[in-house]
Amino acid sequence: MLVTGDNYLLMFIGWEGVGVSSYLLINFWYTRLQANKAAIKALVTNRIGDWGLSIGLYTIFWTFGNLDFTTVFSLAPYINEELITIISILLFVGAMAKSAQLGLHAWLPDAMEGPTPVSALIHAATMVTAGVYLLVRSSPVLEYGSTALILITWVGALTAFFAASTGLVQNDLKRVIAYSTCSQLGLLFLVCGLSQYNVALFHLVNHAWFKALLFLSAGSVIHAMNDEQDLRKFGGLANLLPFTYSMMI
Repeated sequence: MLVTGDNYLLMFIGWEGVGVSSYLLINFWYTRLQANKAAIKALVTNRIGDWGLSIGLYTIFWTFGNLDFTTVFSLAPYINEELITIISILLFVGAMAKSAQLGLHAWLPDAMEGPTPVSALIHAATMVTAGVYLLVRSSPVLEYGSTALILITWVGALTAFFAASTGLVQNDLKRVIAYSTCSQLGLLFLVCGLSQYNVALFHLVNHAWFKALLFLSAGSVIHAMNDEQDLRKFGGLANLLPFTYSMMI
């Protein structure tokens, strides 16, 4: 629904569906308090983004009288630039929470509470890519709001730098990969802000594959280490797990 809907309302229903599925995925081990907390954190953080997105949709409806993609995109060049900028920023707030950009990123590292295949799903397929998809989908509107594009570029660049440097000092194997996701999404936002939407979409698919592979490999390592996730206790695993090692590479 998120990808195939031909108007913003259908996309929003799919968007909420992704939010619910992420909540249920993170809360997989529902008897663990930490998993409950992490799932609620993800849900609440994403409510902030949904608030921005829904106000954005109201504004689009108020401006264009329609939520249909083709109508909105064909009328966008004739609309007042300030209005376009407001709409773009509101859509961007929605994308920021969903794709864990700086400020609304706090839920992503905690989303590691689910099992590893679940982490792979959240990071590769369902949740975090939806924000970038929204920006790429709305590109004909964003192009007429240069202020919003500059904002997207800066937030993306700062997120990429911050998340990569935070990932360097993490000790939990899955958290390292989570911060890597955060950093990659920052790069995707940066590229969207520079109007290279085709590159963003290409790397979105690219990232989905390699992130899923990384998480599944991490699961293999965690099982081999008897559910130990602390990187400081690992070492010399290349001889023990040659296949996982080559997959990680």
